[in-house]
Amino acid sequence: LGSVVAYFTSAKFLLYLGHALSTWGDRMWHFAVSVFLVELYGNSLLLTAVYGLVVAGSVLLLGALIGDWVDKNSRLKVAQTSLVVQNSSVILCGVILMVIFLFKTQLLTLYHGWLLTLCYILVITIANIANLASTATAITIQRDWIVVVAGEDRSKLADMNATIRRIDQLTNILAPMAVGQIMTFGSPMIGCGFISGWNLMSVCVEYLLLWKVYQKTPTLAHKSAKVEASELKQLNAKKESDMKPAEGVQLIVEKDVAGFEPQQEKEVGCAARIAEPFITFRDGWVAYYNQPVFLAGMGLAFLYMTVLGFDCITTGYAYTQGLSGSVLSLLMGASAVTGIMGTVAFTWLRRKCGLIRTGLISGVAQFACLILCAISVFMPGSPMDLTVSPFADISARLFENEPLPTIASPEPEMVFATGMPSLLNGSIAPANSDPEMSPEPVPLISVSLLFAGVIAARVGLWSFDLTVTQLLQENVIESERGIINGVQNSMNYLLDLLHFIMVILAPNPEAFGLLVLISVSFVAMGHIMYFRFAQKSLGKQLFGCHTPDPKAASDSSPPGNTSTV
Repeated sequence: LGSVVAYFTSAKFLLYLGHALSTWGDRMWHFAVSVFLVELYGNSLLLTAVYGLVVAGSVLLLGALIGDWVDKNSRLKVAQTSLVVQNSSVILCGVILMVIFLFKTQLLTLYHGWLLTLCYILVITIANIANLASTATAITIQRDWIVVVAGEDRSKLADMNATIRRIDQLTNILAPMAVGQIMTFGSPMIGCGFISGWNLMSVCVEYLLLWKVYQKTPTLAHKSAKVEASELKQLNAKKESDMKPAEGVQLIVEKDVAGFEPQQEKEVGCAARIAEPFITFRDGWVAYYNQPVFLAGMGLAFLYMTVLGFDCITTGYAYTQGLSGSVLSLLMGASAVTGIMGTVAFTWLRRKCGLIRTGLISGVAQFACLILCAISVFMPGSPMDLTVSPFADISARLFENEPLPTIASPEPEMVFATGMPSLLNGSIAPANSDPEMSPEPVPLISVSLLFAGVIAARVGLWSFDLTVTQLLQENVIESERGIINGVQNSMNYLLDLLHFIMVILAPNPEAFGLLVLISVSFVAMGHIMYFRFAQKSLGKQLFGCHTPDPKAASDSSPPGNTSTV
């Protein structure tokens, strides 16, 4: 009984509990805000598209600056500030949305509708601030606090990373279901009120949990000083000229920082202050490029350039192929199960083969499963026809003065439906079909193979994601964890943005097969990058599995970069 009580009061469990509350609120909000924006703008996708673009662009441009802010401030201050800003922004957004839902008709008549437009801009801006604060929270808790709480035990760090991902997988499914039921049986306004109330309650509990974790882990109060750019250049020169192979970058930098006496601050001119964010942005990307795990991080980022996931694009395509909403919800549940299996596989493989080889095995497993998706493109039922113009459906509707496809009922995964057949009352009606005639059934071999590959690939995907996450945790020096992980987030968003642009250029179902093949190619390129990283790190020992010492760094750090965790 004493051990059970000790576990439930440990810093590790309190960190899990805080993350679960935070992620639950995040998932509810991300699901609901897209539906709210569609509902507000007359079932049009415009506001949702603008919101998605603003969010992706903001993280892409500000990721390095957010990470730099995380590095330069104390851990508790960063965690508490980002938590309060995130939850306050969501609460404020919820209140504004409730006002819009209540007084939309009156707002339309005031100042020729400009007041309502201002409200839309305000909602998107505040929601974007909430997302940026959420990014800061994720960097500081999942990339820094968790490493300190785990101490020097890398097996414990791997188990904690896996548990965090399992919490993510469960909340990804359960939170949207919960708020979706409230919005379905209540109203969007009730949904706004519920989410605002949840965040108001949650922020108090999460704040208390953070403080408890901070108290129980005294090492969180100690943080390596931020190394200036000029000092880093000198250290890099020293490392290249006379560093022994066994010495690590982190050991050298931290030793140098420990003996570094802060100089008196010099007066900074106005021009220097204006240029500082741009210099930080540049230095962040340069530092990311110079990391020994750069290729591994790029490999992970390339996995975001894909339509082979349970996002709105793939789900919209599934509707065009005759899959019902209930079947899709079951498939999403199955993908969550395989994702959790991936976290279990990661911990087992890491114990048996070491961290770097776990990434290789996971990559091979993911790519092998995605081969099914590539095969599905050429199977019966696949609509692939490259002779059809991607914009034929849109141009035909414009010339015939027909409305563009819109969402008639708020489905969670149907937000991005550009160029897809019309969604009428939540169901698919094939383009140019006669309602009097029953449509010819579409063979399900192609779409079945597609989703079989996507679901099975989640095992390798999440295991690979955890591998790269831990490589970044173990091999990035403490004083640069924030900025490097901020740039990693920016890279992920960049490739994610490119995949949406790819769909915009080829939005019709006939071109989806081509998008699948491009996606598989990008996944392959990502894993080739990781293979090159593994080859440089392990050399001739690449294909030899062994049972590593959990605290040893021989298979989790590249040569010449043995870091302390």
